[in-house]
Amino acid sequence: MGRKRTERIVFENIEVLDAGAKGVSVAKAPDGKVIFLPNVVPGDVVDVQTTKKRKAYYEGKATKIHSYSKDRVEPICEHFGVCGGCKWQNMKYESQLFYKNQEVQNNLKRIGKVELPEFEPILGSEKQFFYRNKMEFGFSNARWMTQEEIASGKEFEHKNALGFHIPRMWDKILDIEKCHLQQDPSNAIRNEIKEFAVKNGLEFYDARNQEGFLRTLMIRTASTGEIMVLIQFYKENKANRELLLNFVAERFPEITSLLYVINSKGNDTLYDQDIKLFKGREYILEEMEGLHFSINAKSFYQTNSDQAYELYKITRDFAGLTGEELVYDLYTGTGTIAQFVSKKAKKVIGVEAVPEAIEDAKANAERNKITNCEFFVGDMKNVFNDEFIATHGQPDVIITDPPRDGMHKDVVEMLLKTNVPKIVYVSCNSATQARDLALMDEKYKVIRVRPVDMFPQTHHVENVVLLEKR
Repeated sequence: MGRKRTERIVFENIEVLDAGAKGVSVAKAPDGKVIFLPNVVPGDVVDVQTTKKRKAYYEGKATKIHSYSKDRVEPICEHFGVCGGCKWQNMKYESQLFYKNQEVQNNLKRIGKVELPEFEPILGSEKQFFYRNKMEFGFSNARWMTQEEIASGKEFEHKNALGFHIPRMWDKILDIEKCHLQQDPSNAIRNEIKEFAVKNGLEFYDARNQEGFLRTLMIRTASTGEIMVLIQFYKENKANRELLLNFVAERFPEITSLLYVINSKGNDTLYDQDIKLFKGREYILEEMEGLHFSINAKSFYQTNSDQAYELYKITRDFAGLTGEELVYDLYTGTGTIAQFVSKKAKKVIGVEAVPEAIEDAKANAERNKITNCEFFVGDMKNVFNDEFIATHGQPDVIITDPPRDGMHKDVVEMLLKTNVPKIVYVSCNSATQARDLALMDEKYKVIRVRPVDMFPQTHHVENVVLLEKR
């Protein structure tokens, strides 16, 4: 027997009620079940065709819009709806901020179940487009075809693409003409590399068969105007590699750092790769309040430079430093927050699991002539212990900025054990932050909360919380 087909149901005149998690909107079916819908805005009234039926909910898509929400705007990007990057581009920016703020509040109340002060107003981003400082694009010899192209029945000879992965499809790349997320010359660099590669018969990668030549392109830009370009090749072909890299260097002399990688493993992550310098220097410089941070191909740096500055100012403000404090900065990365708060602290101790990041942190501190920061490498739950505190001193303030998964429970236990008077918790995932706040609730009270929007046109939001010992 073949697999049972999902029964597709059509619901008419359904009002979209709310914006849910991961940028998908929420409506209610006549039977009371929740429907998850992409590419619609709360307030729209739509006909829905279901694509999945589960015990508690449906997934579906809007087939017709009867009336438009007052929160709706015309998306400015031609790739909206297919690309999957900017899921909220059809929603007014003030409404995006409203739903982001609401998500943080809901998570802290429902998951955290802790007593909360009144939220401070969510900080919107001055730039709503062209704000990202890092973009990664994939090459493919079998580009994603739109519904219109397939329906036209035409034969398309140009199958090469340089763009983004289609959501949930690892081997499909949407060819991107103009992306509104990174400032110029990002679009020109990508488009001209593609045009040159096609004209010169350079093979685009085939993900299914793992063959081809051109694999990925990464472009990083800094607020200083410096640019990094890294091209990943699937195999070495010196003549063709130099042909392309020389073209990029000559066509875009403003590139500060031109790098390449030969990577023939199964995935295209860079962290275990040997990165080669073709021209310029191996890093670009980012600047913040007179501090300079070097960013290499593997560095983690907040993706929205301008808004990172605002986020760090809020963090420093919440910490309320007087110049007398010993500060621990957990998950310090390349030490940006540590160095940013250092001039208002007596001493800052940064801890991070990635050895390269700590090397960067030390080099940056030296470049910035900062002498009151020390950095240590190791897995947080193993490093941050009684012995560590006995060696480095009892902290007055702890700043923690963990990855999306939040803090390991051993780290939370250790935080409680330190009895530190103040904790500033910066998070890019308020659900795991809420879980951690619940674990700390017996000893620490939430005093201040302020969400910060780093990623306009998407559902992602950062949140800063100040905790004080009860």
